[in-house]
Amino acid sequence: MPVGLFRVCLLVITAIVNHPLFFPKENGTVPENTEEIIQKMKEREESLRLEQLRLEQEIADQEATQKVLEKAAVVVKESKEEKVRWDMWTALSMVIFLLIELWRQDFQEGNWQDIGGEEDDMAVLGKAFKGVAFPDKAVLASFYEKRILGTTGDMARMREMVEGFADDLLEALRSVCNRDADMEVEDCVGVGSVYENWRVRKPFVCDLIVPFAPPEPYCFRCQTWCSGDSFPPDEQGYGTIKVCRADEDATGCICDKTKLGEDMLCLLHSQVSSSRLSSEMEDLLCFKNTQYLDADQVMKWFQIAVTKAWNRISHKYEFDLSFSLLDSPGALKIKFKSGKSIAFNLTPVVQYENSDVYFISHFPRSGLAADIPSSTHWFLTFAVYERRFIQLVSKTLPANACHVSCLQILSFLHGKQCSLTGPSGLTNYHLKTVLLHLLQARPSQDWAPEKLEARLQDMLKFLEKCLHEKKLYHFFIGNGKVPAELGFPIIFQRAEPLNLFRPFVLRRDIYRKMVDTFHEMLRNMSALINEYTVHIPLAHTNGIRKD
Repeated sequence: MPVGLFRVCLLVITAIVNHPLFFPKENGTVPENTEEIIQKMKEREESLRLEQLRLEQEIADQEATQKVLEKAAVVVKESKEEKVRWDMWTALSMVIFLLIELWRQDFQEGNWQDIGGEEDDMAVLGKAFKGVAFPDKAVLASFYEKRILGTTGDMARMREMVEGFADDLLEALRSVCNRDADMEVEDCVGVGSVYENWRVRKPFVCDLIVPFAPPEPYCFRCQTWCSGDSFPPDEQGYGTIKVCRADEDATGCICDKTKLGEDMLCLLHSQVSSSRLSSEMEDLLCFKNTQYLDADQVMKWFQIAVTKAWNRISHKYEFDLSFSLLDSPGALKIKFKSGKSIAFNLTPVVQYENSDVYFISHFPRSGLAADIPSSTHWFLTFAVYERRFIQLVSKTLPANACHVSCLQILSFLHGKQCSLTGPSGLTNYHLKTVLLHLLQARPSQDWAPEKLEARLQDMLKFLEKCLHEKKLYHFFIGNGKVPAELGFPIIFQRAEPLNLFRPFVLRRDIYRKMVDTFHEMLRNMSALINEYTVHIPLAHTNGIRKD
């Protein structure tokens, strides 16, 4: 009870103390401060709301920008994918177009002779002989005896006469040249069909090559396409000849390979010595401002030297001597007072190192080097080794072997066909290359005289195969089976094989002319041979067994 009364009294006292009437008057300003606080709170709330709206706007703008960037990335990606797809389809379309074009051209090549309904001669090897009346052994033997054997004696006499005159002319040439400044001319070497005894068509033309060398103290440094340096495909078979001093380093001075500063001078070569060297090189028949031998300069020098030599000895002979071809330095013609004439070629060459391979400036009457890259590029000729190979193989063949007869007959047919339809890219050198390949591939007994017909057919079929494949490889270049007795340089044996038909791969008009000439020659073969063959009784012909 007392506790309860105490609590009631305490409550009453507390109420009285806290009554508002007991506080001072100045406390009446509180309500006004509260309103200011509330007003400030409202202003703060408004500013916070505005800030929130600004932040929301920025976030919205950033999201919009991000979406635009994402869309742009997607568009770029899709455009790239579309471009890749377009490039792929473009490339695929180009490939298909090229394949169709190649197929069309090959189809035309295979059927360009079949417009009249004829079968494709080149489709299957040997099919070109279908329907061709090939002469038998008796007709071939009669043709060879009547048309070809009679020319051998005339060719030997002409060869002897030309060799004697050429030796006299070169001796006079040495006498008119300055031994200290002009090129040194060596003895001539006979090459080609006349010296290999298979030339059949008149007029007979002797091919003589004349090696020459620079005067002391200079020497030739030869570089071929297979010597390790890169040569373009169209320069295979060619080389360059650099004229150097014998004591000069093959690599030359470093000032020739680097550009010295304006304040630097080469202690070995000054401007005066460089101009003097350039003048010396021009005197040594080099291309302007280089040390490389110029074939055109050599041609001019040789023609002038031959003219001077002939003027010195012309009083000894009762005939005239003149140049028969303007584009060949040594195409000469002897004209007798009776009206007869003898043509021969005296061509300057440069020996490759210590071998019998020669750099030749020009090929008279030949398409072997028709498109020379430049006058500083010289074609390599292996004519001496070709002659030696035929002589070496002939020693292992049966008596009166038919290898030379095959080449003579084929050369005669080709020449007659060209006189009817005009010349083509096919040359006698191609025919000789076919024979060289077959001589190496076939055993000796296959070249017996009674097998003339079979071997002639082999040569024609081999040539047909080469025309079909557009590949006829040079016999020596890249051939590792060359007999060691020949002493042939190993660098050419290890080289990549050289396709003699490569120039005709891109020149389809010439290739078609070659194939056309070949087919026409096959069709006209019997008629051409019978024209120069005596009549053979039918009984005699039927009594001969074919090989």
